[in-house]
Amino acid sequence: MTNDTTHALIASLRQAVIDGDAKAAAATTERALADGLAASRLVDEALIPAMDEAGRLFEAGEFFVPELLVAARALKASQALITPLLAGSPSAARGRVAIGTVKGDMHDIGKNLVVALLQGGGFEVIDLGADVPPEKFVAAVTDQRADIIGLSALLTTTMLQMKHTVRALDEAGVRGSVKVMVGGAPVTQRFADDVGADGYADNAAAALALARRLMGRSG
Repeated sequence: MTNDTTHALIASLRQAVIDGDAKAAAATTERALADGLAASRLVDEALIPAMDEAGRLFEAGEFFVPELLVAARALKASQALITPLLAGSPSAARGRVAIGTVKGDMHDIGKNLVVALLQGGGFEVIDLGADVPPEKFVAAVTDQRADIIGLSALLTTTMLQMKHTVRALDEAGVRGSVKVMVGGAPVTQRFADDVGADGYADNAAAALALARRLMGRSG
């Protein structure tokens, strides 16, 4: 395969994800893999830049939640073909993030957007779902060796669960080995500081940037 063909396939995959075209993303991924492109290269040169661009457009007000959701679906269509080829290759991931909506809160749209951008950004994501009690976040650190814990809340009545979770991590003796990031509609930087989080993000794109910074700090 020529360099021009390689670059064209990577560019096509990147654009398919940005456009939210799941069929095109899957078809282009299949062709690229069949032509011998490494799965890790598709992640690094197509999927990560695509979700970075989707996040940039979101922050610029050119993309909204629906556009991010369809981009995430296109990303998953490609990942379904790529991920099995990356199995057993820990160097392929930028870090491991366990994320969930805290206990008592069933809202997960915002959390799902963060999951999509983190995956697109090269992170291994453990999606714990919604209504997650503190002990499940602790287990993600002790049993699954998460580098970062992501806590989401949409209700003011469930925000305090973030504090309970940070305390549970501390009581389990693992707080020092994991970074904690928080977010959600009612959450603020001041609240994040008050509960002892390592960082706060007010949207999915900011969460990806924060996760990258936290991994940088943790070496």
